[in-house]
Amino acid sequence: MADAKPSPEDDPHMQNDASLDVQDETEAQQDPISALEAEIDTLVGQRDEMRDRMIRALADAENSRKRAEKDRRDAQLYGGSKIARDMLPVYDNLTRALGAVTEDTRAAAPGLVEGVELTLRELTNILSKHGVQRISPEVGEMFDPHSHQAMFEAPVPDFKAGQIIQVMAEGFMLHDQLLRPAHVGVSSTPSN
Repeated sequence: MADAKPSPEDDPHMQNDASLDVQDETEAQQDPISALEAEIDTLVGQRDEMRDRMIRALADAENSRKRAEKDRRDAQLYGGSKIARDMLPVYDNLTRALGAVTEDTRAAAPGLVEGVELTLRELTNILSKHGVQRISPEVGEMFDPHSHQAMFEAPVPDFKAGQIIQVMAEGFMLHDQLLRPAHVGVSSTPSN
């Protein structure tokens, strides 16, 4: 009977070894679970970071699209502002030429006067077709610093301070953008 192995119930050392084996197996089972939980936490964190980066990239792309659309609209609306601004002296010169026409000139060269009138009318039509509007203040209106430029001030009887006393050149707007303010003289009559 010497060959018989003692059972774990008979040997207290073997009982401790058996309980250690069971404990090691439990820890081994818990280690993979905690390792998997840690890996899941890491993956969830990476997923959340990637989702955040994707949302930011989509927002940036949308902002870029909106900015490009606004730039395209602005270019379409205001792209001709430089040439329109360069054509304003032509309008001024034609207007001055017609203002200098007397009855004698009209009788002596009616074709020339009519040609200047037609040229001015065509220029005005082309400018308005492209969104250029005239700012034509009247004598007696109040000065508006957003659309008028005061070229001089003078005390004039029968005018209140800030009223327009003379219009030297019309102003122009391109859609809602000021191309050139109207050049005016303004009354500086002191209040009584």
